[in-house]
This record gives sequence, C-alpha cells and structure tokens, in this order.
Amino acid sequence: MLDVGAGHGALTAPLLASGARVIAVEVHPGRAAHLRRRFGRDLTVVEADARDLRLPRRPFHVVANPPFAATSDLLRRLVHHGSRIEQAHLVLQTQAARRWAGTDAPGARRWRGSLTAELGPAVPRAAFRPRPRVDSRVLVLRRRH
Repeated sequence: MLDVGAGHGALTAPLLASGARVIAVEVHPGRAAHLRRRFGRDLTVVEADARDLRLPRRPFHVVANPPFAATSDLLRRLVHHGSRIEQAHLVLQTQAARRWAGTDAPGARRWRGSLTAELGPAVPRAAFRPRPRVDSRVLVLRRRH
C-alpha cells in the first residue's frame, strides 16, 4: 500500500492498524523523520516528490491525500501503461477528481481499457489541518480484470 503525501500519518496510522504493509512517500524531510519516529519499523518511509515517484514493479494499492500541486503528475504515473496499480483511493481537489473521473480525463483513451475511474465521497474542508480553500473528493481507480 502506498500512502503518497503521507504528511504526519493521518492515513498511515489506520492503514497500519488494519495490518497493511505501508510505504509512506513524503517529500518534506521533517515530516519524513516524524513518520519514522512515530511508526518505527512498522513503516517504510521514502523521501520523494510525488511527481517523481518510482512505482512498485509488482501489483500495488494507493490510499493517499497527495499535494494538490502534484495531482496531475501523480495520476499520469499511476495510469501509465505498465503501471501495476490495482486500486487507488485519492483525496483530490474536487475539480481534479471530477476531471479524472470524466470522459475527458487526460489520456483516457490509453488507460480506460485497463482502469476505471469514479468519484467517491466528498471530504469536508474541516477534515484537514490547515483547512484548504477548495473542496475535496475521493477519486477511485480500479484495475479491470
């Protein structure tokens, strides 16, 4: 399980508690160090920018609240031909989630044969610290089998 943009571990903690093997991706050195202290050996922390992330070579899942500025680059990597993604639940700016779930998603003709994209629940601004200026929504990607 990849947690991209792990921050202080708001998503990481419940993922680990569920028994998942988690790789937290965090670009900020201070937050990465905090994750290592908080979760110890239970968590693998990778210091990398979501836009430059090297994806696993074997099938993987993503649960993430990536930085909004990295959304398009990250999604292009996740849906790229050869990606082994099985499923992703991504908390994104509502506008971006709608775009990627819609028929006019970037590169949709190339990846819609192997992946589906749909809108999940809205995430209230109050769920974030600091509170963002925009609404958020979950985008769900699933591999077609």
